[in-house]
Amino acid sequence: MKRRLKLLVFYLLLSLLPAGCSKTDRLQRILQSGELVVVTRNAPTTYYEGRDGITGFEYDLVSAYASHLGVKARFIIKDNLSEMLPLLERGEADLASAGLTRTDGRAEKFYFSEPYQTVRQQVVCRRGGKRPSQIEDLTEVQLAVPARSSYEELLKKLKADYPDLSWQADSQANTENLLEKVWLKQLDCTIADSNIVAINRRYYPELSVRFDLSEPQSLAWLMPNEADGLLVSVNNWLKEYKNTPDFEALLDKYYGFIAVFDYVDIRVFKRRIETRLPRYRRLFEQAADIYNFDWTLLAALSYQESHWNARARSPTGVRGIMMLTLTTARELGIKSRLNAKQSIMAGSRYLAKLRKRLPQSIEEPDRDWMTLAAYNIGMGHLRDARELARRLGRNPDLWRELVEVLPLLSRKKYYKTLKHGYARGREPVIYVRRIRDYMDILNKTLQEK
Repeated sequence: MKRRLKLLVFYLLLSLLPAGCSKTDRLQRILQSGELVVVTRNAPTTYYEGRDGITGFEYDLVSAYASHLGVKARFIIKDNLSEMLPLLERGEADLASAGLTRTDGRAEKFYFSEPYQTVRQQVVCRRGGKRPSQIEDLTEVQLAVPARSSYEELLKKLKADYPDLSWQADSQANTENLLEKVWLKQLDCTIADSNIVAINRRYYPELSVRFDLSEPQSLAWLMPNEADGLLVSVNNWLKEYKNTPDFEALLDKYYGFIAVFDYVDIRVFKRRIETRLPRYRRLFEQAADIYNFDWTLLAALSYQESHWNARARSPTGVRGIMMLTLTTARELGIKSRLNAKQSIMAGSRYLAKLRKRLPQSIEEPDRDWMTLAAYNIGMGHLRDARELARRLGRNPDLWRELVEVLPLLSRKKYYKTLKHGYARGREPVIYVRRIRDYMDILNKTLQEK
């Protein structure tokens, strides 16, 4: 019955096509096979294996459309546009979903869906580094962008008016790779869409937007230029879905509250040790006794997660003083993530479960630091880092070795050979360092008292 309904929908869609249009077989194949083939890329804004499984704005949006059709979405993961777009040109994927900007060059080869988000292209450099404030200043900086990107297409247009403008078109790097290079001071500046910048400044707070390079631009899905029926179906669905609470919730989940972590404000932290910590200290101490942790480690972890705010929430939907995901909360059987006691006990219990899953060969304090890394990035990616450490002749049981290896998980050369693929591997390194900083400051403050 369900398959008949889907076929009926298909034939109704045929009646909506322009007169004389007959290229409709792709949607029919999708409905008959029960599979929507989607090409995307590993990135925080698109498709990413997080602590509780696959996540990402594009992943969730495509999954909602596939559910509407009554089919399953199968994702093909590529590293950058240079690999994605040829797959679409050959018709080996039904659509590309990766935060793609509508450009004239792409419109000559592909169909674009209705827009679902608006962004601006921004020039991004590092705080304390180059400070271009207008297009003319870009002639004085080392600039790189992903090859075949909308950024490169815009730069080519600008070069007509600014002949001295030059840049490197990197066919191996994606936007996130180049933002990391800027943060590492290996590159002066790059160009990125504003939504990608907003997400990545949470991990690389020293990134600085110098100026907007473009007017507002639309993000859309791309489809092969023979997918007329699919185009009609996608557009009809997007027009309706964009006006639903589900779409509003999706935008809020990923972009609604971008909390950019800046440098550690010692004065604010020490003031909160006096004003906020006393409300929760006994709970941290109780959880530490039960699960065999230093209570200041639990307190420092909680401050990193929520700044000791029992009602905190993040763009990805984690909530409470220990910032638990809904999935984790359900697994641990807690009723309210906003209840400080339940959150602290559940977060500590979850941390203890992660620590127990680590090999006995890992000794303290490395065991604690790796447990914190797994709390941040997930056990799968931590295991990948340990496997990579072995291959590189490093000791996978030492945190100081993993500090060097984890950032490699964002490099194609390495993550393509690992089970769980791409990861923002530098993030857990920074995450653990911040917690250790907070823990050290907390202990010193308590000793002074």
